[in-house]
Amino acid sequence: MPTQQETQKSTVEEAPRGKGAGARLASSNTLWTGLVLIALCVLFGALRPDAFLTLFNAQNLLVQAAPLLMLAVGMTFVIITSGIDLSVGSVLVFSGVVSAMTMEGLSGGDATDAGWGVIAIGLVVALVGGALWGVLNGLLVAVARVPALIVTLGSFGAALGAAQLLTNGIDVRTVPSTLRTTLGTGTSFGIVPNLVILAALVTLLAIWLLHTTAFGRYTYAIGSNAEAARRSGIKVTRHLIAVYTLTGVLAGLAGFMSLAYFGTTTISGHSNDNLNAIAAVVLGGTSLFGGIGTVLGSVIGVFIPAVLDAGFVMAGVRPFWQPIAVGAVLVAAVWLDQRRRRARNSR
Repeated sequence: MPTQQETQKSTVEEAPRGKGAGARLASSNTLWTGLVLIALCVLFGALRPDAFLTLFNAQNLLVQAAPLLMLAVGMTFVIITSGIDLSVGSVLVFSGVVSAMTMEGLSGGDATDAGWGVIAIGLVVALVGGALWGVLNGLLVAVARVPALIVTLGSFGAALGAAQLLTNGIDVRTVPSTLRTTLGTGTSFGIVPNLVILAALVTLLAIWLLHTTAFGRYTYAIGSNAEAARRSGIKVTRHLIAVYTLTGVLAGLAGFMSLAYFGTTTISGHSNDNLNAIAAVVLGGTSLFGGIGTVLGSVIGVFIPAVLDAGFVMAGVRPFWQPIAVGAVLVAAVWLDQRRRRARNSR
């Protein structure tokens, strides 16, 4: 009879995601989504080469997508476990608010001239604020066994309401100018926005965590079959709490990045971020049923709406077509995922 350790190793290795990055790309919609993104870039580049194929447009697309990418990376982990997190947009707002208010408080009411010490404390507060909401979500989902949809829908309203209570609904506008000129609008090597470099580093770390570590293998195993993972010795409850906490931390980082870029908390400006993050992850090939997905796919998925939005504006197409196009591609991605699942189950 095999030992518990041998059973655990077998279960994790046999999970559909234990095959390596190449197999995961092949078994998801990531490859096709990447081809769609390339086709869109070629199309809009041909229609408006003078506007779309410019360094300014590329920088603008990358900077605007950076905070959303942080949300999508965290959402990738959650959806792979067969969960969902509708609260990330509100957690972003809450984290930005508590960070900005902390920096103001440490600066005597006006953080415009605050130094790096205050900024560092503001970053820590944003990350901790996001983590606390993540822990709460994880406890309610994994321990209390409340459906993730209900838990995070409640957190969505609670986090946003808490941010509005703290500020009386008025945005905090005194953000350190040093933060704005370095992280928000600053560049490295003359062309690469610092905000994009930070997002890229975090994304690479997430790719390493999901695709090369035991944490990632357990994430895939739980999404494939949570009960089998539990019986094989994986601490499913603890792992789910860690996954939701990670998502909250990344939402907190996204709030800090948004604060640096806009120079204000933008309380009312992130109402659709949760849905945009979910759409990006699903477009990137992550299955809503769990057990399938890649961080690289989510990166690609983030840029499809951004490219459509910019391309439609430059091509003179009414911007109202953008959500329709994204919705059509999203439905197609889910339909393909369902077909793939049915084909696999019928074998």
